[in-house]
Amino acid sequence: MQFTRIDRLPPYVFAEVDALKIQERRKGRDIIDLGMGNPDIPTPAHIVDKASEAIKNPRNHRYSMSRGIYKLRLAVADWYKRRYDVDIDPDTEAIVSIGTKEGFAHMILSMITSGDVVFVPNPTYPIHTYATVLAGGNVRGIPLSKERDFFEDLLTATRLTWPRPKLMILSFPHNPTTMVVDRDFFEKLVSFAKEHDIFIIHDFAYADLCFGTYRAPSILQIPGAKDIAVEFTSMSKSYSMAGWRVGYAAGNKEAIFALSRIKSYLDYGVFQPIQIASIIALNEDQSCVREIVETYKNRRDTLCDGLNRIGWSVEKPRATMFVWAPIPDKFKEMGSLEFSKFMLEKAEVAVSPGIGFGRYGEGFVRFALVENEHRIRQAIRGIRKILG
Repeated sequence: MQFTRIDRLPPYVFAEVDALKIQERRKGRDIIDLGMGNPDIPTPAHIVDKASEAIKNPRNHRYSMSRGIYKLRLAVADWYKRRYDVDIDPDTEAIVSIGTKEGFAHMILSMITSGDVVFVPNPTYPIHTYATVLAGGNVRGIPLSKERDFFEDLLTATRLTWPRPKLMILSFPHNPTTMVVDRDFFEKLVSFAKEHDIFIIHDFAYADLCFGTYRAPSILQIPGAKDIAVEFTSMSKSYSMAGWRVGYAAGNKEAIFALSRIKSYLDYGVFQPIQIASIIALNEDQSCVREIVETYKNRRDTLCDGLNRIGWSVEKPRATMFVWAPIPDKFKEMGSLEFSKFMLEKAEVAVSPGIGFGRYGEGFVRFALVENEHRIRQAIRGIRKILG
């Protein structure tokens, strides 16, 4: 039997590092895992308590709504109003998803057909590419780096692509590169998308994980953005609810309706006690978010200061829970995959190879800030051994 869609998926590069990590741990080695961006910070107690209370109510054990209960969609709308002064209609412009990956993949599936072209930054979070591939679309990568003019590359790609691109997927603050943008960027992007009839899906997973004075803008703040854009946000990072699997999308009502329609055939929504706990998370005291952000900032400082001290030059990111590090010159010829294996074997530190995020990720590795400061300092000691 032929599985056409599965056959289009490329080999999963990260699997090689994961397999080696498991192998080394079975040998009894203490591997510090800074690879997968899997938050280790506990979900705040008041959110857990609300879920525990809600789960004891038998009425919450029944099927829920595939698009999310009204009070959670209202909480999403209120969040946008408080944070960005953006008006969202909870009935027509907001939807709850089973984590953003599910919503992302199903929205793309609802919007494109076989052969449609989708612009995706390169490097990028893998689901942005693979969701397009699974929906039968063709991915056109737009290089993303500080050394290039993104809009110049975007214009060139638009002029040279046929059929014309239908969708553009973006994510700022960006995973894996940690790049950030300002409101002017989104103003220019919305104007470009309208001029060229391209719909935008913006992944806003790291909306809250910003350091210092930087505050990430929402694309929906731009007048007219809802005509051509939707934005996905996650509870996973801001509230450390990764395993709970709940996210939401807001914006263009036709796209929200399309996702709602396809989900009505595929699922009954997030388990209702989780949705109820998410309402509490969005509506109540946000000091827990500030504490989570401060934890990541301290880890960022510990890692970056430590790497720079031992001779590995890295910049401190202004947002996200990652550090995007150029491979030291003496190891560049190895490539990011082999260097990641080398790090794991010799320094006992697992990182993600840049090539796993796309061809323009080669030459880099990504550190995830998912270990405490003591473990990060231990990782620095291990890395010092291989830098010489």
